[in-house]
Amino acid sequence: MALNYVWIAFFLIAFLVALFKLIFLGDTQIFKLIIDGTFDTAKIAIMDIALPLAGIMTFFLGILNIGEKAGAIQFLSRIIGPFFNRLFPEVPKDHPASGHMMINFSANMLGLDNAATPFGLRSMKSLQELNPEKEIASNAQIMFLVLHTAGPVLIPLSIMAQRTLLGAANPSDVFIPCLIGTYITTLIGMIVVAIWQKINLLHPVMLAWIVGFTGIIALLLWYLSGLDKTQLEVFSQVAGPLLLFVIMVAFILGGIRKKINVFDAFIEGAKNGFEDSLKILPYLIGMLVAISIFRNSGSLAYVVDGIGHLLAMTGVNTDFVPALPVAIMKPFSGSGARGLMIDVMKTYGADSFPGRVACIFNGSADTTFYIIALYFGSVGIKKVRYAIVAGIIADIVGVIAGIFLGYLFFH
Repeated sequence: MALNYVWIAFFLIAFLVALFKLIFLGDTQIFKLIIDGTFDTAKIAIMDIALPLAGIMTFFLGILNIGEKAGAIQFLSRIIGPFFNRLFPEVPKDHPASGHMMINFSANMLGLDNAATPFGLRSMKSLQELNPEKEIASNAQIMFLVLHTAGPVLIPLSIMAQRTLLGAANPSDVFIPCLIGTYITTLIGMIVVAIWQKINLLHPVMLAWIVGFTGIIALLLWYLSGLDKTQLEVFSQVAGPLLLFVIMVAFILGGIRKKINVFDAFIEGAKNGFEDSLKILPYLIGMLVAISIFRNSGSLAYVVDGIGHLLAMTGVNTDFVPALPVAIMKPFSGSGARGLMIDVMKTYGADSFPGRVACIFNGSADTTFYIIALYFGSVGIKKVRYAIVAGIIADIVGVIAGIFLGYLFFH
């Protein structure tokens, strides 16, 4: 229901803003700009997102099906079980959903966006099998989705690559702030949903896992911060793809060991992947077009200007305001946020304060509304309950953390 209101709001606000620009500012091209953007976005949603995603999902869900039949998913479920059994109390012990979520989170952290999406959709489908009310998001689905939308990524390789292209003196200088920012967003998202669902994060087992994971992140951060630019790029380029390929080979070897027909298992899973990709198409197009209309109408620019004026009235340092469009766009569109990040760096300089803060914003969270539409749409969820509110709270905290990190590291 909340997603329905957001979608309607995009259209109504965009229409009112465009009407205002036409009548009072004489912008006779505004409605043409909106409609042209609508057609372009609908085309991009099919050609550049949906079709490639269908191929990726078909392949990786075929591989994942081999892993399930080989027992690898159940093995991962047992490892992560002590933590996930308390974080997702609705999910039975050793259920495959835990293993699916573990692979999804791992792929996300390694920056393997293409692989993370099919694994995430499979996780949502597994959780939907346990959901007694098929059109209403379950507690487990909301927890998974909010953690996913926090977008934990160890190395923001694409951001560093853009900084390199735009002439940054040290493209990797935003690496540590981005990692800290995305970890804060993830942690806050988990805490918000845990409070909503009355999950005791202070339980000794939960604390041990959270503190342990935080320690691992800190050690990895310490190690990676000691690498130079070239070494960091090599690590980020090798670690993720290597791990993913190891998992694929391990699944196949596990299938051989279990004496299953590996190729038949792959085909069985691949068929499901193609079918699932068709289900999400209407949700994908609907959300992307609404975001495009909101942006092209100028509504986003007015929101940013309004926030800037309010902050200026309070006497707060507003050096970060030029980067705010990235933070506002990020929950709605990853490509839109990336485009705005590049625009900020081109306008102010890759090594400028706004340029660096824009990178931190882009690396500290994921596309909340897009992911909610995509993942819940794939399993027919119509009532998302408090998923959007929890996700946005985490995003807002991530933005605030990004501002503080920007001033801490670069101001």
